[in-house]
Amino acid sequence: MSHTQPPEARNNGGYGYDHGWYGGPDPSALPVHEQTMQLRVLPPPPPEADPGFSFVEEPLPGWTLPPPALMGWSADTGRRRRTVGLAMLAVVLLVQAALSLRLANSAFEDEALYVWAGHVEIGSLFYGAPNYGGFDTYFSGAPVLYPVLAAAVDSVFGLAGVRALSLLFMLTATSCLYGLTRRLFNERAGLCAAVLFAVSMPTLFLGHFATYDAMAVCLLAVTAWLLVVIAPRHWSLAVPVALVAALAVAVKYASALFLPTLVLLYVLAAYRHHHVRRALLRGALFSAATLGVLLGGLAASGYLTAIQSTTTARAHGNTPAWQILEDSGRWAGLLVAVAVVGTVTYARTARLSEIPGWRRAVPGRRWRTCLGVLLTGTALLAPAYQIHLQTETSLQKHIGFGLFFAAPMAGVGVTRLMGAHVKFPQWAIAIGAVALTLGLNQSAAYFGSWPDTRYLVPQLAYTVRPGQHWLGDPKEGPVYYLSRERRTSYEDWLSFFFIDYETHDGRHLSGIPGYRAAVREGYFDGVVLDYSGGLPPAEEAVRQEMRTTGRYRLTSSLPYRTSTGGGHFEIWVRQDAGRP
Repeated sequence: MSHTQPPEARNNGGYGYDHGWYGGPDPSALPVHEQTMQLRVLPPPPPEADPGFSFVEEPLPGWTLPPPALMGWSADTGRRRRTVGLAMLAVVLLVQAALSLRLANSAFEDEALYVWAGHVEIGSLFYGAPNYGGFDTYFSGAPVLYPVLAAAVDSVFGLAGVRALSLLFMLTATSCLYGLTRRLFNERAGLCAAVLFAVSMPTLFLGHFATYDAMAVCLLAVTAWLLVVIAPRHWSLAVPVALVAALAVAVKYASALFLPTLVLLYVLAAYRHHHVRRALLRGALFSAATLGVLLGGLAASGYLTAIQSTTTARAHGNTPAWQILEDSGRWAGLLVAVAVVGTVTYARTARLSEIPGWRRAVPGRRWRTCLGVLLTGTALLAPAYQIHLQTETSLQKHIGFGLFFAAPMAGVGVTRLMGAHVKFPQWAIAIGAVALTLGLNQSAAYFGSWPDTRYLVPQLAYTVRPGQHWLGDPKEGPVYYLSRERRTSYEDWLSFFFIDYETHDGRHLSGIPGYRAAVREGYFDGVVLDYSGGLPPAEEAVRQEMRTTGRYRLTSSLPYRTSTGGGHFEIWVRQDAGRP
């Protein structure tokens, strides 16, 4: 076989670095290390032929890439983005509904009381039945509004239907929150706000709790959303929105605490489209219309006594301020903290351009600061009011009112932590995971804090007969279930809250002496006691009196477990009481 390479090429490893091949210096004449480097350098590849359908443009002198946009989403909205946002909101609502529906327990005393009051009001309004409840003197909301609606639903679907009604109200509130935040900022902030609000403990709890709190939150949410919607429109639209705000206060009197926030929000939203004078006039019109409707309704109904006893002049408790602050921090601390972050970062810079349609592209620092402080500070109103009253009664529900207003700034806080173009998504993941964990645990714990009467009610159904007099703790829950079976009614039961007993010799006794006298004279056919780590003084006195007189015997002792401990129900029946 003949070799086609010259001897010089073969001596140099076949690469042919000589004058005859590449015209370079003779590698053998260079040092050894330079010879090695020369041997490892490959010849440049020949240029490829132009395919004829593409070309490479030579860069011009001084040409550079433009910097990326600093805004997360553009200020302009579109149909596709609105559709995607609504689709994601639907997912959030489905998750919220599933998390609320997972909560299970028997009827709480407030739930049973409001449904029964609604049936009484329906009988009085439509059938002329006597209204012996006196609900307008101690209810914290108009008894002809939510209780009537709840009773109408209860007549068809039972307690499950009434609780589903509360879920519908809370889902509507979340939807209004998204719409409100989207108009103030953008879709991304709206979705973040909706998620944090949807998984919070008050939202999940109220979503399956049959009281008028869910309806009041819903009406406040609808009012806030409508005020932002009508801000650029005609001033006269503030009057019908004022009707919705007044209805929210009528449903629950404590909702009046958030009326100043609604007025200021309307003024700030109107200032985006009008000058200062017109914005202030719109706020004054909304305030006057709301106040006029409330005063007219108060004059026509006469609910002033109930408003004073439950809201304006409510009796003070003895709960220390630190305990109220601690519980408020557990239930709302995360969302408020993120809202503070959103307020501070939004006040410092508006580089993300969340505001659509602003006349100067971004709002001024004063406007941004006022909006953030207003919305975030509203979350502190309920704890401050409870500290003033020194009581934690209904604190877990009232916090949800303020969280709705703080949620938009919390949504801004999450978007700012993630950065433009979602540069740091780990912030949103971490905050969402913590919020979901807290909401799940806290809502389940509080929904299981009262005793379940699933075993007590069947036992009472075997014992209680129509027309008998019973003394009970609990009272409302068992009576709610038994009255649906026509076995008893609320008039046949007395609680340990108050008694005015007339003895056989004509004396009127109240308090512990009244309970003792009623038991001693055999007025009650049966007594239900809730023994959980001991008994209150009145119940303990009744228990001792029944043991001493011997007129009552213990027929059942039914244990139960709650999220805070355990106990048992005791059913005592008078010896000579008739049997079913």
